[in-house]
Amino acid sequence: MDPMIKSGDKAPGFHLPDLRGEICSLDQFNGWIRVLNFWSAGCTWCERVDHEMLAYLEAWQDAVKVIYIASNANEGRDLIMKVAEERRIPTLLLDPDQRVADLYDVQTTPHFFVLDGAGKLAYQGAWDDITFRKRVAAQVYVPQAVEALRQGRSSQITQTTPYGCSLVRYRF
Repeated sequence: MDPMIKSGDKAPGFHLPDLRGEICSLDQFNGWIRVLNFWSAGCTWCERVDHEMLAYLEAWQDAVKVIYIASNANEGRDLIMKVAEERRIPTLLLDPDQRVADLYDVQTTPHFFVLDGAGKLAYQGAWDDITFRKRVAAQVYVPQAVEALRQGRSSQITQTTPYGCSLVRYRF
């Protein structure tokens, strides 16, 4: 996998609407460690990670901003809003034309990008090392990358292959 954005590169900026229609930009969270989570309401891999992330969100609240980005063409606003509310997702942005997903070369959900406070890419890829055949995680990559940044260190692992559901890029 040859990523479009390499570790240490400044992540591309963007502007997307949230569920209320207010436009949010990546830059408005400068200074925070940012976790971009390209997400799907219907993906069981996203659902598993959503539940695991709740504990981290509480611990990270003072230093980390997690931004969920819904890019699946087949998921309507009503479904996204319902699932986001059920799973207590804090900041969810809508990318219905996959413009930002294309900018980040996202092919699956979930697909994570961890940025330092200056907006440089520290990690991209999967939440953990669970796959269809490997059901118990030995490593949880995103929290490891976030904790390294919180401690002023670089992440030891900067890239893994994202694993989950295919990003849907067509309309029904």
